[in-house]
Amino acid sequence: MRTKKLVGRTVLVMSLVLLGGLCVPQRCVAQEADPDPHGATIGSGSVTAPSVWANVNVPVHQRIDLKLYGFYIGDLDVPSAQVDVPVRAMKFLTITPSYLYYSVPASGLDELANVSGAFTDSYDEHQFRIDGTVGFAVGGFRIAGRNMYVRRFRPAPAEDSNRYRGRIGIAHPLLVSGHLWRPFASYEAYYDRGNGGWNKDRVWTGVTVPLNKHVSFEPSYLWERSDGLKDINYVLFGLIVNTK
Repeated sequence: MRTKKLVGRTVLVMSLVLLGGLCVPQRCVAQEADPDPHGATIGSGSVTAPSVWANVNVPVHQRIDLKLYGFYIGDLDVPSAQVDVPVRAMKFLTITPSYLYYSVPASGLDELANVSGAFTDSYDEHQFRIDGTVGFAVGGFRIAGRNMYVRRFRPAPAEDSNRYRGRIGIAHPLLVSGHLWRPFASYEAYYDRGNGGWNKDRVWTGVTVPLNKHVSFEPSYLWERSDGLKDINYVLFGLIVNTK
């Protein structure tokens, strides 16, 4: 069946914070694969995806928060939902168990694999994750390193798998017209055990702008490279609501 042969990795989105990512249908489309009938190489090129997301932060304890996310990746038509429970274990360490669900339609898979009409079904994935983030300040800069373990539950014929995500980020608050803006940048690498190894990179930059005491706006840009898929240029617009 052609759909089983032309499978690729897809990614979402997030968080920051974020975004969780889209992932693979069954196995990677080989970069040395033959061109499709239209003369386009499988997985070559790039796609721009204007995307929106919203985050609601709810404190449930002095050291525990509940974070609810909703994402929509434009152009690829991918909805996603995520729940995080950050636990501040120590001054410099936060442990966060989380859950992510996303769905990629057949048209989105075709776009990422660069092969028109190759997929007939959507791809849905559930992920349970846990990460540890160490953060500290140096000369006004906030530096954070995150290590995440992901258990991916994937539909047949794909097999469930394990993933590691390592991210390093830096931010520096700036006072603008009496408001504290927070520009940031980060780099993240993915490792899929038994499914391509180090197969994905992300570079992300943006700024968090407070609108009032409880609401912030976050425009950002994220570039993503995945083996066997088109590069993705995410143009992101986020809304953050803090209920505290």
